[in-house]
Amino acid sequence: MENKEAPKSDFALRLTSPKHVPFKFEVNIREANKSDFFGHHLEITGRDPVTGLRKTCCYSLADKAHSAYLDFYEKLAQDFGLRLPQNRGPQKKNFTAKIAYQEVLTQNLAPGILYGYGDPAVLRVQGNSDEDVWYYLLVTSNDAPNSFPILRSRNLTDWKLVNFVFPAGQKPVWAADGELVSDYWAPEMHQVKDEFWVYFVARDKHSRELCIGMAKAARPVGPFIPEEEPILRGNIIDPHVFVQEDGMAYLYWKEDNNDVWPGELIDLLAAKPDLISELFVKPEDQITASFILTVWPWARMLEPMERFQVIQVFIEAVITRYLDFYNQLSNLLEKQPASVQAHIRRVRQFMKTPMFAQLLSADGKQLVGNKTKILENDLEWEAHLVEGMWVTQQESKYYLFYAGNDFSTDQYGIGVAIADSPLGPYQKRPKPFLQSTAEWWAPGHPSVARGPEGKQILFLHAYYPGQAGYKQFRALLAVPLKFEKNQVLVD
Repeated sequence: MENKEAPKSDFALRLTSPKHVPFKFEVNIREANKSDFFGHHLEITGRDPVTGLRKTCCYSLADKAHSAYLDFYEKLAQDFGLRLPQNRGPQKKNFTAKIAYQEVLTQNLAPGILYGYGDPAVLRVQGNSDEDVWYYLLVTSNDAPNSFPILRSRNLTDWKLVNFVFPAGQKPVWAADGELVSDYWAPEMHQVKDEFWVYFVARDKHSRELCIGMAKAARPVGPFIPEEEPILRGNIIDPHVFVQEDGMAYLYWKEDNNDVWPGELIDLLAAKPDLISELFVKPEDQITASFILTVWPWARMLEPMERFQVIQVFIEAVITRYLDFYNQLSNLLEKQPASVQAHIRRVRQFMKTPMFAQLLSADGKQLVGNKTKILENDLEWEAHLVEGMWVTQQESKYYLFYAGNDFSTDQYGIGVAIADSPLGPYQKRPKPFLQSTAEWWAPGHPSVARGPEGKQILFLHAYYPGQAGYKQFRALLAVPLKFEKNQVLVD
């Protein structure tokens, strides 16, 4: 990230900090036009962290990628004393987890696969004989022109791209499409009788809310025909389907409240700037909060994932002490007027990201009965979210694997909870089941399938060290599992 001079007269948006924030900023922003190399130009005036004097610096983001924003905030940490992004801090040298992850796919196999193998879902399909077995892998595609690569393998080692669930030009009619606009996430394919059902996440093209969609095909390689409307709306992600032997199926999903509470908290602080000093003890966190309040009117106009990149450093200031912060909000309640109390309760409500499950209709298009909350983030390591679940039945127990913490840092990991029925209640293991290692960061979004030798194998994605972030490459890894005495171990 270089400081670059930009013509002051060209700035289209001029922002100043709200009154009574601890640290004052003036921020002028110009978004580059399509013929320009840069993503955004910013002119920022604030206090020098060493001299205490006011100064002005100009920045140009090379593009709107996650790495560009991390570079930008790394420079702001130097120039104005903001919090250093976690992914720009000193890298750990000694990870406590010593897990021998098996490397399955560590590079893009075909030009249509742009971002690797995030949110991997593996399905074992049995043919007419014991030897006639294929494994199918579906993965997240983000805003790629071709959505949801379908890869196939006989042995879980040699894979070939055979199709896309939604090739370019064949997206669902209700879903947004286009670079930096669409988010096609977390596809799963399941065999139900003679059909293959795919559940997935996409953004509604009008509201931009995340929804769960469905598509069906007669063959696992497609062609897949999507439903004309989502089967579930409401800013929800990570659909998982557990199919019992009798064909009864349950849909699991997660409320994406972690996309809501940061904005609610920023709005609260904008209305009550004096809370910044009460909620954030470290000076760098107070400076960060003050800066984010200043640019919030701009950030809230951006597409959802770019908005996340703008405010991620603020989110990190909260989640590094997440449970303490949550309790601190609770302690503030009695000191505040009724309107502020209501706002604090709203923030606290959305700081929980519950998972739900509900019975599916026979055709898989509708939910039946009532939903059941099966999990929410309440452990220290999970911080502000749990997501990306997968349920497998082993003998009489149901094992729910899930991910927790920030997907773009080395704090992300995989947990496990155990129950006696698909709907729980689930008992969590208190510590992560899988964590980052020196070789692989942010293991997440697990799926489980029986391997060629009969053992259960857990598949997951992970980043190369220091390269975690939105639309960064994610490798496909695996670990063999061993289930015994109502617990699960890495075999």
